[in-house]
Amino acid sequence: MVKLGRTIKLRLYPDTNQAEQFLAMSKEYQRLTNIVSQWIFENEFQLSWLKINHHLYKIFRQESELNSQMIQSVFRTVSARYKTVREQMRQHSYRYKNEEDKWIQVPRDLNWMVKPIQFRRLQADLVRQSNYSFVDKMQQISMTTLGKRTKLGFTNKGFEKYFTDDWKLGTAKLVHNRGKWFLHIGITKEVSDFNPKDKPQIVGIDRGLRFLATVFDSEGKTLFFDGQKVLRKRKKFQEIRRKLQSKGTRSSQKRLKQLAQRENRWMTDVNHRLAKTLVTAYGSHTLFVLEDLTNVTFNTDDLPKSLRSSHRSWSFFQLESFLIYKAQAIQSTVVKVSPVFTSQRCPKCGLIEKTNRHHDTHEYWCKQCQYRCNDDRLGAMNIKMLGQDWLNGVMHPKIKKPTTAG
Repeated sequence: MVKLGRTIKLRLYPDTNQAEQFLAMSKEYQRLTNIVSQWIFENEFQLSWLKINHHLYKIFRQESELNSQMIQSVFRTVSARYKTVREQMRQHSYRYKNEEDKWIQVPRDLNWMVKPIQFRRLQADLVRQSNYSFVDKMQQISMTTLGKRTKLGFTNKGFEKYFTDDWKLGTAKLVHNRGKWFLHIGITKEVSDFNPKDKPQIVGIDRGLRFLATVFDSEGKTLFFDGQKVLRKRKKFQEIRRKLQSKGTRSSQKRLKQLAQRENRWMTDVNHRLAKTLVTAYGSHTLFVLEDLTNVTFNTDDLPKSLRSSHRSWSFFQLESFLIYKAQAIQSTVVKVSPVFTSQRCPKCGLIEKTNRHHDTHEYWCKQCQYRCNDDRLGAMNIKMLGQDWLNGVMHPKIKKPTTAG
């Protein structure tokens, strides 16, 4: 069994007094999270909840109006944020060129931080039953404030299907955004895990620049997801951003922030819809195979200068994460393989030759067996082959270049 995780977002409808109570509680929660963050930064990044609790709990209970459960939530919130940052730093090593002009990677950890994490957004984590619960036959929600608990209305439009017995409600986050209040609730559900012995179909996915994804499956069929519309949209965002940056006024800075948020929402929607399309097209018991693109940069020399930035900044990792959690829900899975030589190997004769790929015509033409095909399709074919290797028991599938005996 595997545990699925989702987040449902409820719109809350507090009256004026309740909104003031939520605001006061959120500000106090924010104040304590920054105190805890400073303590962690000054004490060698001790992230153990027990150690943080031992040093700060009594102090907070004496000086804060937050109840005991919410103070514990403060400790967990800050510790979880530092653990997330630590994992992000591990995945992105510091890279530099040495005197011999070779790239050197240096692992990073929290000690690279020069200042503590700042919690700027108003929010508060609430534990189910202790800090929030549904009452009046799910018509209202009862929530903790700095004073007594309060009841208010809410809407769960679009998330009704999750209020069933098989989904378990967890910790919620009270969020204030643009004058509105929301409750983001984490939910979990157990489903059957992917079984490689069920003879799953294999789908190789090549993520790239001209095409958001090129897909090659076990039946030899190919799907192309064109990225030209995305490129044009990114170019428009870039042009607007350049104009606003040239002004340098306070209002332009505000608009830049709004533009960034809008672009992120749009990018998230594109990746969400692409992942959903892939999962819907292939269904359950599917092995989706992706290249591990950690620290991989794309060659953009054959692109117009105005489009290079858009390609470099596209969120490949987000598409990957969306596909992983959507695949889990239907007893499918995602495996990542090495990208080495996936665009250079001929799938017919196995020859590995860089010059066989012609970037100007987007074609692969094997010098040895004369096999020809689209270069993105070729990458997807090799990625699918590595997925078969993984099913056959190879832990870390990788294309290896044959060596000639001396």
